[in-house]
Amino acid sequence: MRAILLDTSAFSAHRRGHPEVSAAIAEARTVALNTVVLGELLDGFRRGSRYERNLADLDAFRSSPRFEMLSLGEETAGAYAQILGDLRRAGTPVPTNDIWIAASALQHGRLLLTLDRHFLHLPLIAVQCFS
Repeated sequence: MRAILLDTSAFSAHRRGHPEVSAAIAEARTVALNTVVLGELLDGFRRGSRYERNLADLDAFRSSPRFEMLSLGEETAGAYAQILGDLRRAGTPVPTNDIWIAASALQHGRLLLTLDRHFLHLPLIAVQCFS
């Protein structure tokens, strides 16, 4: 069992009942979100029509004893700079928030669960990408 970090797409897929994502979460030793993912989720909730329900679902998810909330700090910033530099040299663009998410995964040694294939361009990050 591994320690995992969910990106926004993986959390959303899990909530929609994606069987492979849900199985990976069920098998994980610990499951984390970071502050960037939390911000993206809260933004999506506010733009939707089911804010209270989505927030309650998120709170229930976060109440698991296997859940961890990862903050960003100076070490994350160093990992961000390294990843961003590698992407620039390779000419491979990745959305800025996703670089922060990847930096957090690198910092904490987490397997990153995602549905976004551009994470596969990041050789320093362990990624499990679902379709």
